[in-house]
Amino acid sequence: MSLIDELKFDDKGLVGVIIQDACTNEVLTLAYMSRDAVEKTLQTGHTWFWRRSHQKLMMKGETSGNVQVVKEIRTDCDKDALVVKIEQIGEAACHEGYRSCFFYQVNDGGEVVVDGDRIYDPKDK
Repeated sequence: MSLIDELKFDDKGLVGVIIQDACTNEVLTLAYMSRDAVEKTLQTGHTWFWRRSHQKLMMKGETSGNVQVVKEIRTDCDKDALVVKIEQIGEAACHEGYRSCFFYQVNDGGEVVVDGDRIYDPKDK
């Protein structure tokens, strides 16, 4: 059976996807794929997502140039989530201009602080 036939999409037709750097294993983002996004990702070798904020299918990097080349895809035991290991082309995976979307760190006192340098200002893109 193919991946697309085995995946369990949620009631909105989406599956959660962890995007991870294939070389460093750094988690870069959590995104969502529709059936069409999974199919396009498999066909093109680049990540495609259902952008909930835009309500449309988009290839990662189609506006920023920071594309992701797929190196490996894994599914969990329930087949309701994916890990996609990628090569990041362009320094930032985050639309806020950081390497990773996980640039906020919670310190011991519960305060949220920025941990990382902004690579680019999204207003300039």
